[in-house]
Amino acid sequence: MPETVLDSIVAGVLEDLAPRREAVPEARLQELIAQAPAPRDAYAALRDGRSDPAGIHVIAEVKRRSPSKGALAEITEPAALAASYADGGAGAISVLTEQRRFGGSLADLDAVRAAVARPVLRKDFTVTEYQILEARAHGADLVLLIVASLDDARLRGFRELAESLGMHALVEAHTSEEIARGVDSGARILGVNVRNLKTLDVDPDRYAALAGDLPEDVVRVAESGVESEAQVRQYAAAGADAILVGEALVRHGAPADALRAFRAASLTVR
Repeated sequence: MPETVLDSIVAGVLEDLAPRREAVPEARLQELIAQAPAPRDAYAALRDGRSDPAGIHVIAEVKRRSPSKGALAEITEPAALAASYADGGAGAISVLTEQRRFGGSLADLDAVRAAVARPVLRKDFTVTEYQILEARAHGADLVLLIVASLDDARLRGFRELAESLGMHALVEAHTSEEIARGVDSGARILGVNVRNLKTLDVDPDRYAALAGDLPEDVVRVAESGVESEAQVRQYAAAGADAILVGEALVRHGAPADALRAFRAASLTVR
């Protein structure tokens, strides 16, 4: 079977992980975790976005480039960008730390963590327990678990590990089957990515098509495809509590203003 884009990314993640594990053994991560400030409650920050008087919650992303679009923004000061997101009312800040395809790093995560009081998502392709420990050691409050890249045992085990460290997991699905697997894993924050990570194709209508499969008691997150206020209204009308937005914000000259406009747009469909 031909290798998918997701397979290729995960292979690179594992290759890049090896020297980090050698430089910072797991025992050292445990020491750093013990010294780290308590994690912030990402679940509390993102729930009830369907009724928040200020509008839908936004997980605003620090994202330099992507496999589908290439370079998006230089972002010489990720801390300043994150601060502007917080000023605009972001419920949480997402930081890409994958380096080969997205140009991210743990240094970006450190900079953002030091700059904002909002919950921070370490956005990467999590395929080992080490990465979850690494995320907490660097101050993350939330980790991404992609259903398509994990079997059921690792999906549940990784979520439980994250929660044992005081974090939450954003469990990401793309199909009805993956949503069911996410629910079975005990996910409390469940996202539908309208971008197929195996092909990088985007279908903004996918969230509405799958929204009925999302339980009422989870935080519902619509991921990708946000380019306009109209798209935000579409996701809000389909019942999303939160949207994850990267490209539209990093390319905007005034990201805080754009973020406020997205939140306000969601109010028009209530």
